[in-house]
Amino acid sequence: MAETNFQNLQVRNKSSDMVEYVYKVTSNFPSNEKYWLISQMRRASVSIASNIAEWDQRISIRENIRFLYMAKWSAAEMQSHTIIAHKLWFIDRKIFDGLHGQIYSILRMLSALINYKTKKTH
Repeated sequence: MAETNFQNLQVRNKSSDMVEYVYKVTSNFPSNEKYWLISQMRRASVSIASNIAEWDQRISIRENIRFLYMAKWSAAEMQSHTIIAHKLWFIDRKIFDGLHGQIYSILRMLSALINYKTKKTH
């Protein structure tokens, strides 16, 4: 397997774990949020993992970096949704802190990968 195979990357594993956690957490949200915040949080979390998987399959470094940025943007979106869910009392402080920690860790790892890939192009 290639060194960069997304399945071997810690960031891929963390993002996949977060998807599972987000699905569990949002299953406790009010049903009237089904088409809004539940959907948004689930889609954003899945988008992080999906863009990391797509990154692994791209040939050019430019495409690699683009998909890493898309994953990072989805993580930032997830951060915003988590804050909103907490402000609306859909999640308590403990769940908020857990999600925030996961997102922050993923953002740091994605930034490191982007920096590494960017340096390889110069």
